[in-house]
Amino acid sequence: VQLVESGGGLVQPGGSLRLSCVASGFTFSAYDMKWYRQAPGKEREWVATIRGDGGRSTYTDSVKGRFTISRDNAKNTVYLQMNSLKPEDTAVYYCNVRLKSKYWGQGTQVTVSS
Repeated sequence: VQLVESGGGLVQPGGSLRLSCVASGFTFSAYDMKWYRQAPGKEREWVATIRGDGGRSTYTDSVKGRFTISRDNAKNTVYLQMNSLKPEDTAVYYCNVRLKSKYWGQGTQVTVSS
């Protein structure tokens, strides 16, 4: 199993970023995919989940209405569209899948600062 995130960077408050996570080594469409984040000095927290067929997604309260998780099963890719970014969104963002074990990517840094 391999998960490779990309798309992070430095953005001003109010800006947008789109993260991508390309997955391999398992039947992508059969599994829910999740995004987590970890800010400096804090524990890793769950951000969003999307069902394997893309039919249902859920979000932590702090990102509802600003972030959108989506997936393209033909490309084995899950996305996180982040709009109206705030300084408190600064973190390393990870995608995750739970098979018999939990698997993580290497993470992509998102910094929201003026």
